[in-house]
Order: sequence, then structure tokens, then C-alpha cells
Amino acid sequence: MTYELIAFALFAFVTLASALGVVLLADPWHSALMLGVTLVSVAVYYVMLAAEFVAMMQILVYVGGVLILITFAVMLTQRDDAGVDETDEVVQT
Repeated sequence: MTYELIAFALFAFVTLASALGVVLLADPWHSALMLGVTLVSVAVYYVMLAAEFVAMMQILVYVGGVLILITFAVMLTQRDDAGVDETDEVVQT
């Protein structure tokens, strides 16, 4: 009983800290990584409740699907400041 309580408390801390990191981090890439940690730690709760199928679906659907879509969105929407400087020089000359 005590090992389960210690494991639950540890993963509760990881879940809350990473969820707080999702909200507070300014970089969208790091925020997406914290979201992945949060979703994996929620899957650990399902394993603790002996719901292995739900845990695997959590990992496959949310971590595998949604997080990959967020990663692509972050990679496609980040601006490259070096590219902006080069186009400004071309326009000015």
C-alpha cells in the first residue's frame, strides 16, 4: 500500500509540474514537450488502476497523434529571423 501511495504522489507531482510548465513556458516547443510528459504521466495513472488498454490508447492517440500534430504546427509556424533580414535587404536595394 505504501509503495502505491509513493508512486501516486511522485506521478502527481510530475503531472502538476509539467502541466504548469505547459502554461508558463514561453517557447512553444518546450511547452509541447511538457504536454507530452503530462499525457504520459496520465497514462501511468491508468496503469495503476489496472486499465492497460486505456493507458495504451492514451499513449497511442494523444501522445502519438495529437503531440505530433502540435510538433508539426510549432515547426511550421516559427519565424526565422535570419530569413526576415535577408528579405529586408533585397527590398531596400
